[in-house]
Amino acid sequence: MSSFSWKSLQDAAGPVSRETFDRLVAFEAMFQKWNRSINLVAQSTAGDVWQRHILDSAQLARLEPNATHWVDIGSGGGFPGLVMAFLLAERDGASIDLVESNRKKASFLQTVIGQFNLPARVVARRIEDSHALVSQPQIVTARALASLSVLLDLSAPWLRAGARGLFHKGRDYRAEVQESVNRWAFDLVEHPSVTDPHGVILELSNLRPV
Repeated sequence: MSSFSWKSLQDAAGPVSRETFDRLVAFEAMFQKWNRSINLVAQSTAGDVWQRHILDSAQLARLEPNATHWVDIGSGGGFPGLVMAFLLAERDGASIDLVESNRKKASFLQTVIGQFNLPARVVARRIEDSHALVSQPQIVTARALASLSVLLDLSAPWLRAGARGLFHKGRDYRAEVQESVNRWAFDLVEHPSVTDPHGVILELSNLRPV
């Protein structure tokens, strides 16, 4: 599924229009240009942005095909938040808030949103200071940001109010889950990643303190 194709996007995300595929191709080129100057992702993964970052992010759309109100914390270079913004443009009334405190990265996110007229908004604050600025989401996402226990602390105000978390994790996710249960109880579904044989998407709901 590594080919740079409309089919690879549909395999990851589910039904996606040709127009959205074309827009993501244009975004990938724009991303590469910015990444040379402000290091949006590690250079070791910059050569395969389509597979490693775009498709990896897009699989969230298949896992949650109906939710319309999302927030992505620590959005960085826009994965998964910007990718989901492109996909959510196909859902009536859908939007995503991108929480990113780094000024240069927030500027990149805002530039992409404006260029492609995406249903997204940048919240240029620390995550801890963003809760009051983001109306209650249905889905909270994060990728390559922090350990699961830290993610739960950061997103607890939304998760405890009924949101569900969709968090990308790598091969060591079981240890992170085990560490988290010392502080939090939650319902957990593990979705194998469609792009990384060692990765998972952890779906968490019904968060409550132990």
